[in-house]
Amino acid sequence: MLKNALVLAVLIFFLVLPLVIRSNYLLGILIVTGLYTIIVIGLGILMGYAGQVSFGQAAFFGLGGYTAAILSTSCGWPTPAALLAAMALPGLVAALIGRPTLKLKELYLALATLAFGILVHILFNEGGEITGGPSGLMGIPYLSLGGLVFDRDIKFYYLVLAVVLLVSLAVNNLIQSRTGRALRAIRESEHAAQTAGMDTALLKLQAFVFSAVLAGLAGGLYAFYVTFISPSPFSFHMSVQFVLMAVVGGLGTFWGPLLGSGLVVALGEALRWAVPLVIPGAGGEYQIIFFGIILVLVMIFRPAGLGSFLSPQVSQGRPGRPGGKEVDDRVAGG
Repeated sequence: MLKNALVLAVLIFFLVLPLVIRSNYLLGILIVTGLYTIIVIGLGILMGYAGQVSFGQAAFFGLGGYTAAILSTSCGWPTPAALLAAMALPGLVAALIGRPTLKLKELYLALATLAFGILVHILFNEGGEITGGPSGLMGIPYLSLGGLVFDRDIKFYYLVLAVVLLVSLAVNNLIQSRTGRALRAIRESEHAAQTAGMDTALLKLQAFVFSAVLAGLAGGLYAFYVTFISPSPFSFHMSVQFVLMAVVGGLGTFWGPLLGSGLVVALGEALRWAVPLVIPGAGGEYQIIFFGIILVLVMIFRPAGLGSFLSPQVSQGRPGRPGGKEVDDRVAGG
């Protein structure tokens, strides 16, 4: 009951917020935060419940963005169809690479997803006329749904807010389902889950594909929001930031994606302004150092993440293992 009241209060806050701030700059930051929240929700399922680390989410984010951009410009697709394709292609790619990649464990899995992300980023840069190369693609149309054109920041803000809400509720129902309990069982002990008769490889693949689909959705929305796309937002540094958002917010917590995304985006904006004052001539490469320091501090003082303040049960488990329980017998029994 308390959780529902808190969700309602937060929803009302974000519904009213654009009417108060009246700043396109701040509204743009909120929109980007919402898009990142969608990605981190998927990453939270993959890392927090399936126990698999991925440094390739920026690649799926970019695949979704470029798919929407290319189909809606060069191919003349309607923007809703292009957005659906932006979800489908990353999911298909994740399904193709996931089966061999997810056989790897821990550091090797992280390195494999990192290599995938770097290769995709190179593809964006070297794609010639298809991707626009380093200069990117311009002239992307605004998203249009049923005659409603999202050509203003405030319209897009409410669209992203609706998507974040729907995705959050869907994922909340998912983790309470039999599939969610099975994913928690894999996180606790993959061997025990296999002994209980679960297809752990399929479950991990499903979580991987699901996280890629959400990243593709965010990428498609991003392309239609900025109406321009280039390789720079989809680099390895962005993948590191997505993992940072997930860990800082709290893996496997309801509020973690929103808190982690909001904090990292806000800090990024603050550092972009403050770092050159402290280190003249410094660029964005120094941000990753500060983000690393933040990650270390969070892992030392609040390993369960900021979301655990609103979900106290998470704090009882190990970092990245919300709840810290043994394999749920209900999973094996259905």
